Amino acid sequence: MTATVAAPERRRVYRLIPAEHGHRLTRQEDAVPRPAGREVLVRIRAASLNYRDLMVRRGQLGEVRDGLIPLSDGAGEVVAVGSEVTQWRAGDRVAPLFYPLWTAGKYREAYGPSALGGGNSDGVLADVIAVPEASLVRVPDTLDFAEAATLPCAALTAWQALVVRGGVAAGDTVLVQGTGGVALFGLQIATALGARVIVLSSSDDKRERASRLGAFATVNYRTTPDWDIEVRKLTDGLGVSHLLELGGPGTFDRSLRAIRAGGHIAQIGVFTGFGPQSNLMRLQLINASIDGINVGSGEQFAAMNSFIAGRGLKPVIDRSFAFDEAEAAYAHLASGQHFGKVVIRF
Repeated sequence: MTATVAAPERRRVYRLIPAEHGHRLTRQEDAVPRPAGREVLVRIRAASLNYRDLMVRRGQLGEVRDGLIPLSDGAGEVVAVGSEVTQWRAGDRVAPLFYPLWTAGKYREAYGPSALGGGNSDGVLADVIAVPEASLVRVPDTLDFAEAATLPCAALTAWQALVVRGGVAAGDTVLVQGTGGVALFGLQIATALGARVIVLSSSDDKRERASRLGAFATVNYRTTPDWDIEVRKLTDGLGVSHLLELGGPGTFDRSLRAIRAGGHIAQIGVFTGFGPQSNLMRLQLINASIDGINVGSGEQFAAMNSFIAGRGLKPVIDRSFAFDEAEAAYAHLASGQHFGKVVIRF
């Protein structure tokens, strides 16, 4: 028998419907799901968008099920629990995992299809969703729901890249590309650990804002196209210890030239597309390394949340939209004008 508390009967939900080019976003209403034995019903209070969400909608990441609920990142409160749930109770503030099956340990390819908001796995752009008990983490008490909704993908990706895989430490130098969610979380996390961060941006206004967040230096990659040379100058000719590679094929060659001997590149983004791959011989010549970064586990998420709360870090939200303005939120993210995260408040 399912144990429930005050849960609504109907919910607002957005779904992706096939269109001529990609998918259109359609708002609907339907019945609220009821939690099975080990499921938890979560009322989503806010969601945030990632570049991946644009790619899913455009059909760039493979097939998308007709009627898929999009978006992977959200936060809210427990409103009902299944009869076998022991970990959560009504009122708990939680966020679903990007990969519901990746609760701990190393990543496995089998986790991939479970990623929320893509392929065949419904996401969080709905008032209420049902989530497996083990696929939730408690969000920091220091953050409101909108701030907590930015954490599941962007923040955890930066944490995985710099802390789990990179081992960033005081005195290291870090280069981040752009001023989107992953980049700014990387800036905040690395700075909190005592590293010096260099930020690339084509906007002088965004560079100034990055400096106020603690960037050691910034470089305008549009007016300084040879930014790898400038980065080496800023690091006494050595190059950076860590690099969050967010651009993809269009930036990777310069990233290889900007990394120092023994340095670490975290391969994360594909903003410049899926073009030809670079010659990786330089990695061997300078004993550097590259890690493919794909979000993180629930265990890592919990550790990051403790760090965020302990250090008093606040996610950077560029703009918030109402639930009825979801289409405008997508458009704002696609414009590339944002500094930090784009959020939908329910």
